[in-house]
Amino acid sequence: MMVTAVKKYLPLTAVSVVLVSCAAVKDLALNGGIEENTGPPEVRFNTIRLGYADLPGWKGDRIRLAFPAFKKSCEKIKTKKNAKTVTGQIGVLEEMGLLSDWQKICRASETVNVNNEAAIRYFFESNFEPYIVRDLGRTKGRFTGYYEPELRASWKPDSRYRVPIYSRPKDLLTSKLSSFDKKLKNWTLFGRMEGNSFVPYYTRTEIDAGALNGKQLEIVWVDSETDAFFLHVQGSGRAVFKDGSFIRLGFNGRNGRSYRSIGRELVNAGIMRKEVVSMQSIRAWIEQNPAAGQQLMRKNGSYIFFRVLKGDGPIGAEGTVLTPGRSLAVDPRYIPYGVPVWLNSTFPDKQKRPLQRLLISQDTGSAIKGVIRGDVFWGFGPKAGDLAGAMNEKGEYYVLLPRTMPLK
Repeated sequence: MMVTAVKKYLPLTAVSVVLVSCAAVKDLALNGGIEENTGPPEVRFNTIRLGYADLPGWKGDRIRLAFPAFKKSCEKIKTKKNAKTVTGQIGVLEEMGLLSDWQKICRASETVNVNNEAAIRYFFESNFEPYIVRDLGRTKGRFTGYYEPELRASWKPDSRYRVPIYSRPKDLLTSKLSSFDKKLKNWTLFGRMEGNSFVPYYTRTEIDAGALNGKQLEIVWVDSETDAFFLHVQGSGRAVFKDGSFIRLGFNGRNGRSYRSIGRELVNAGIMRKEVVSMQSIRAWIEQNPAAGQQLMRKNGSYIFFRVLKGDGPIGAEGTVLTPGRSLAVDPRYIPYGVPVWLNSTFPDKQKRPLQRLLISQDTGSAIKGVIRGDVFWGFGPKAGDLAGAMNEKGEYYVLLPRTMPLK
């Protein structure tokens, strides 16, 4: 086994770790109008090279089920230019190999029979080596699930359909602060113009109170504020109309306010035990306590804006259609998109079976922050919703990196 540490490679999105001590920036961050793009200043992420015999359950997975997702990522990797390497956004921390090596592997995948389990397994084993991911020496992290929810919708509001799903406002502005000061390379400012002043964008409470009324931003109207809230948490979903037709809604920006877990709020208030927190239990509490539930949802200031998607499924942050059970949302500061990831966790059902499978990093989310943190996409429908809502498991993951990668 060999520990790798990385010092010199550029990221997919060129952002490096810096220490920021600007009081004004901190004040803005507390007010919710600013977001740090790259996470903790300390070096946390490193890996240990292993063999496939060290991967728990490797021989038991049907690897071919992850292969279509990998090929979708390859379509993005093959078109990348002006980058020498494929790394996490904290490029000083972990080498992920040369972009040319990834593109070579992607080209090789084109000749592999997508229905041949043995051929696909040989493809991964001959082109990649596994590395366990560590966070300051720890290998355990938290893994949750998400899905594509279904909301009852109408093109026009009425007494039943009263909750709007908004498109991105034209007055929502973002600014990379590095254009003002290189020391602020890790920060993005969200806001709007108010007269001659640039101020933080509206809070969830302000938007719910009508801050966006009259701007003609409504895509559809839905019949449940709770369903709309969980659509914001999931980042995508289906709006289904009375005649059975539907449209897909996908992420198209946010207000820049910090994401706040309402499950954690319930635990901190002593209302719910941590062990029983799930999407289902939170939803049930909100429905039983509508007034308090509305206030609870507004504690999460992060508000998501949407667009209508075309295609066969929800699109992840990588720009690829997500694959149920095989797409993983990660923190792209550490794990770049398109990397095969071996997950060793627990299946979110009553039997608590081992969840050991190959996934591809293709998405992220406001709550997906940290070195060992992942969100499994389970697909669409009630079963997917049950799995996603119940999943809150400890686990570890391993990244598969090119065998041609220089070892340190």
